[in-house]
Amino acid sequence: MKQDPTSPSTDSASTSIDVRRAALRFVLLISVLSFFADFTYEGSRSITGPYLETLRASAFVVGAVAGFGELCGYALRFFSGRLADITGRFWPITIFGYTVQMLSVPALALTGSWQAAATLIVLERIGRAIRNPPRDVMLSHAAKHMGGYGWTFGVHEACDQFGALCGPLVIALVLAHHGKYHEAFAVLLVPALITLGFVWIACLLYPRPQDLEPAFIDQGPPTSYSRAFWVYLVGAALVAIGFADYSLIAYHFARVHSVPSAVIPIFYAVAMAVSGGASLLFGRLFDRYGFPVLVGLTMVASLFAPLVFLGGFWVALIGAAMWGMGMGVHESIIPATVTPMVPPQRRASAFGLFTACYGIFWFLGSAVMGFLYDHSRIGVIVFCMITQLMAVPLFLWVSRNRSLSSEG
Repeated sequence: MKQDPTSPSTDSASTSIDVRRAALRFVLLISVLSFFADFTYEGSRSITGPYLETLRASAFVVGAVAGFGELCGYALRFFSGRLADITGRFWPITIFGYTVQMLSVPALALTGSWQAAATLIVLERIGRAIRNPPRDVMLSHAAKHMGGYGWTFGVHEACDQFGALCGPLVIALVLAHHGKYHEAFAVLLVPALITLGFVWIACLLYPRPQDLEPAFIDQGPPTSYSRAFWVYLVGAALVAIGFADYSLIAYHFARVHSVPSAVIPIFYAVAMAVSGGASLLFGRLFDRYGFPVLVGLTMVASLFAPLVFLGGFWVALIGAAMWGMGMGVHESIIPATVTPMVPPQRRASAFGLFTACYGIFWFLGSAVMGFLYDHSRIGVIVFCMITQLMAVPLFLWVSRNRSLSSEG
């Protein structure tokens, strides 16, 4: 017997398909704008160090500006997430953050002192901190119709990393053609404006991304996070504190001459390419197999340390690729895991708290590793591996106690 095309079940199926398509378009739209955003600010970050040096900034100033910028870029996410949850105004906060970030980068073309440049460099990080938590929450609403949180954040992170790959390469091309640093920053105005255009398009087309999530009901904020969330946060902090920043890895390559100076940026490009591919592949595997994927990847990624700090050219290249794989996992699977642990109405606060802690511990770990490197490379390797491997039993505990995610 043929089904009446006007029956409720047919209407329901049609509506489900429409919502699924809308969710796919929304994720792709946010991913494309993230490509241009990363193109802009990663292109800028690839030359801010030498640019500050031309403005007569000391090595201490360069390090302090970069470190303070990263600290602000993560710590302020806690407040951005809280503000988004309290006000419910996800798009205005996201748009404001992107505007601050995207306009700060090409404005570097107008600077003539390291103080002015440093202000804009930190301001760019602040803009990123403002827009990240509300944007990630809006992405999470589309995940159910995209096949899972891992795949959704994996697709987004892959576009992020490919933008991070293309931006520095374009800047290198501009400089290779006898361009000045000011000209290179000015070129980044184009992807910056494209980013802002896509942000406004996404806002106009999807003013309420929460409607993409099935049975989303705003019941107000619960009183506390689950025990699983806090245990998982400690595990992620251990991973962060033992994950070396590429600046230290590049410093090591240059110091021991294991990698030619001109090739060091190419190693970073390789790492970013691996990161983007890893986000897609392991995001999909995480949706299918769950926490064992994260546990296994944490153990494998910890091996980057002996490879980059002890190996020659080819071994160091493998280590850089494994470092990139770890970066892709941290930027996609880790936030994807947080999403189902907290109610939808608290996701912005959870993302803000989680990434703030992650960033602060990454900053602290980088400082510790810098100190250790001056005394013992083996000490750096041991520190990196032990802290990351200490997270494994915590991830296993969370995997076995997922029912606790509904508490709070």
